[in-house]
Amino acid sequence: MQHSPDHASSTARLLRLLCLLWLAGVAIRVTLLAVPPVIPLIRDELHMSEAQVGFLVGLPVLIFAIAAVPGSLLVARLGATLTLIAGILITAVAGAGRGGAADAWQLYAMTVLMGAGIAIVQPALPEIVREWLPKRVGLGTATFTNGMLAAVMFAPALTIPVVLPLVGGSWRVDLVVWSVPVLLAALSFAVLSPRGQGTAAAAVDPRHRRWWPDWKHPLTWLLGLTFASNNAAYYGANAFLPDFLASQGRSDLIGPALGWLNAGQFGASLVLLLVTDRLLRQRALPYLVFGPITLVGIAGMVLASGNWIVFWAAVMGFALAVTFAMIIALPPLLSPEGDAHRTSAGMFTISYGCAVVIPTLSGALWDVTGIPWTAFVPLGLCAVTLTVLGTVLSRYR
Repeated sequence: MQHSPDHASSTARLLRLLCLLWLAGVAIRVTLLAVPPVIPLIRDELHMSEAQVGFLVGLPVLIFAIAAVPGSLLVARLGATLTLIAGILITAVAGAGRGGAADAWQLYAMTVLMGAGIAIVQPALPEIVREWLPKRVGLGTATFTNGMLAAVMFAPALTIPVVLPLVGGSWRVDLVVWSVPVLLAALSFAVLSPRGQGTAAAAVDPRHRRWWPDWKHPLTWLLGLTFASNNAAYYGANAFLPDFLASQGRSDLIGPALGWLNAGQFGASLVLLLVTDRLLRQRALPYLVFGPITLVGIAGMVLASGNWIVFWAAVMGFALAVTFAMIIALPPLLSPEGDAHRTSAGMFTISYGCAVVIPTLSGALWDVTGIPWTAFVPLGLCAVTLTVLGTVLSRYR
């Protein structure tokens, strides 16, 4: 059976768009996840406390909350594609700039700028999916989610055994190296994005598009709080697992544990490429199954020993990836045409505003009690909240 030239052209276009979405997903996570493996090196050189480490990890999340609505405004005024390219470029430059920090404050400043770049990309992505692939929103969302989780897996997994030896053990050069793929993603978008798309929703003047989130709608808050529970558990685990293992005399497990925590996420994202639309139709089931599995994974990392810690890290990563994809796919599905960016901005503002508190609280608990496992208590509470709120969220269509 022969396919028409139009069919071949359509398939090639779809693959090109999916590749771009995948690269965008990589770009908004790889610089973030380059930090956890080198946290002990940064902490020792810059003389940081555990609370300061927690704040460093939570700081990008805070900026995600602050800059999400300005990102929505940029999408409304400049278009989704131009906003995305600008955000990725900022992320690349600031991500590399962290390597030049002379003290913790300079490191915080460059982290703020990097977080702002990522923050303005995040509401642009759901809008781009809606505009580029209006009939395949689930596939588009699963694709950029897979890119995000690929970055989440490879950055921590390759930093200690591959990148650090190549750069002489320098955490500074390591952060520069991981910013290079982000720059390449921005250039790819600039060259390969469809012309005339991603600039505004069809037949809508971008000067008059709405950008301010609907804070009165219960769905905005429910999306935000559910996503906050997912994000806080994930970022908190990445932040404190390295130092927790070091405190137990198992520094040798830092690389494998972080690697498998994120490999579990990546493995789930591969499955989700095939079943995202089906899971979205299951309503409460993904939350009722994978929320409790997240809690079990957190407990397992704290209570287990040896390679079982690595196993439970992988379990937690897999479970969080499923609920992450379920939540992030909802704004383009539940929003009116041209509104996905502002629904997403509201969700990101609430979720990251709440999530930034958790890593800092976890670090403070460790500092005050002197007991390493207390840092994971707030993460367990997040897993419970994710289960409850995700079940409520599943009522919406």
